[in-house]
Amino acid sequence: MPTKFKPSQTVRLRGATKATTTNYYIKNISQTELFESLNNSSTTPKRKQKIRNELVRRGIKIVMVPKNV
Repeated sequence: MPTKFKPSQTVRLRGATKATTTNYYIKNISQTELFESLNNSSTTPKRKQKIRNELVRRGIKIVMVPKNV
């Protein structure tokens, strides 16, 4: 099964009998959103590693830049 960025979401419209499921696979997430969550301090280390693996798979080089305090 592909790597997920966040859990799947099932939406059921009011009055409808059919439910639609939205899967958040990491390969479908935009590059800007991946970098935003990678730089976010509240992102867990497990998710950060998933993001790094995906960026390497896409051929994007990650450069660490120290924060200016």
